[in-house]
Amino acid sequence: MSASDICESIDDLREFRLSLIGELRRLVQFDAFAWLLTDPTSEVGSDPVADVPCLPELPRLIRLKYATDVNRWTGQTTPVARLHDITGGRLDRSLVWRELLCDYDVSDVVSIVFRDRYGCWAFLDLWRCDGVFHDDHAQVLADHVSKITAALRRCTLRTFDPSNGYRHRATGPVVLLLSERLEVMAQTPETEGYLRRLVPPDAGQPPVPAGAYNVAAQLLAAEAGIDDNQPVARVHLGGGEWLTMRAARIGEGIAIAIEATPSAERLDLLGRSAGLTPREMELLNLLGSGADTRTLAGQMFVSEHTVQDHLKTIFTKTGMSSRRDLIARTVTS
Repeated sequence: MSASDICESIDDLREFRLSLIGELRRLVQFDAFAWLLTDPTSEVGSDPVADVPCLPELPRLIRLKYATDVNRWTGQTTPVARLHDITGGRLDRSLVWRELLCDYDVSDVVSIVFRDRYGCWAFLDLWRCDGVFHDDHAQVLADHVSKITAALRRCTLRTFDPSNGYRHRATGPVVLLLSERLEVMAQTPETEGYLRRLVPPDAGQPPVPAGAYNVAAQLLAAEAGIDDNQPVARVHLGGGEWLTMRAARIGEGIAIAIEATPSAERLDLLGRSAGLTPREMELLNLLGSGADTRTLAGQMFVSEHTVQDHLKTIFTKTGMSSRRDLIARTVTS
């Protein structure tokens, strides 16, 4: 399938990225890649798909990626940026390259950010170990960014369909304790089960807490003054379920708390992924109260007809057909 066909036909976020990476490899040759979904608000990585030679050093790679402002997705002003171009050929200006990528003979990295007015949805790093990426490579990738970004939002919206829902209710706190080097120091009994569902490990292997590494690395970045984004990320667990990971300092360690994403944050995610306007988002947030159309109109200072028009637009954008459906998919029970 072409990139356009993949963007229009695949709904699962992981399957979408794996299918598309094959097509991108056909268009632009590369040797390794790391593609992370990000929380659209905090821009912190949440769900990775990667094929890199330094996978055993994943915590180190993530820590270095967040610790530099060179070729960092949060400060990238264009959708596509090449490390060789940004550094003027002095790759050692990049902390990630100097401390890690040079050991794997990486000669260039092209970084693609999938961002629109609703948030930052993902970033993708492509590595080359023989030669550099050129203008025509960057242009081919740039030509696909808008369509891929829209597809990422569409796939995110589909995660709110609870028809194949799985609800795992924790009976105790879900907490992971990491060192500053992102080494796992301790965890509560229920943590491993969540991690195995977030990033299924190879048979017999312990789960890799990649999302936790990212929020912890963002906490370190904020402490170092790299940027002031919050160390928090919402990640899809399965079915209609979302989890929120938050990092906080505990002495010399970093605690990662994992909890069901609250209703307000689910509403925010659904609204952003559906491309709702601020006024439509206001109505969406009010629907949870169960108020009738007249009450909603009074709360928004508009006519009942306007409320109905907004509702029709919300139903069209979200693919849902009723207020009950909207509430069922967004309100945490």
